[in-house]
Amino acid sequence: MYLAQIPTLTIVLIVIAVIMLIATIILGIIGRKAQKRQAEQDEQIKASAQQVTMLIIDKKLMKMKDSGLPDSVISQTPWYAKASKIPIVKAKVGPKVMSFICDGTIFDTIPVRKEVKAMVSGLYISSVRGMRGKLEVPEKKKGIRGWLQRKMEQSRADRGYK
Repeated sequence: MYLAQIPTLTIVLIVIAVIMLIATIILGIIGRKAQKRQAEQDEQIKASAQQVTMLIIDKKLMKMKDSGLPDSVISQTPWYAKASKIPIVKAKVGPKVMSFICDGTIFDTIPVRKEVKAMVSGLYISSVRGMRGKLEVPEKKKGIRGWLQRKMEQSRADRGYK
C-alpha cells in the first residue's frame, strides 16, 4: 500500500513544481513590462517638471478620496489605488494652497512649515531642495532587531559588562 502511494506523490510534486515554474516565468515577464512602463513615465515626468518655490504646510499619508486632490485626478485613478494610502503634501504656492502627491522616496525628507524649492510635474513632487542649506535627513528606524540589540547593550552596561 505504501509503495503504491509513492508514484502519485511524485506526480503531485512534479505538477506543483511545474506550476510554480510557470508562475515565476509569467511574473518575470509582467515585471519587465512594468519596469519599462515606469521608465517611460519617469521620462515624461522629468520632461515636464518645473522648479517651484513653496511653503510646506502639512504632509500626511492619506487615502485618495480624503486627500483634497481635484475630482478629475480621483476619477482617473484605478479603483484598487483609491483605497491605498499615498503621500500627500499641502503647500502654499504663491497665493494658493494646493495638495500635491509626493514621491514616496522623498516624503520623509520634506520639512514641515519651511520653504523649499521643489521639482513639480503637474500635481506630483519629484524632488525637493532646501531654500537655505540642506534638508535634514531623518534617521532610519532600525526595527525590532535593532531595538532588542539596544536594550541588550543597555542592560549589559547597567550590570557592568562590556
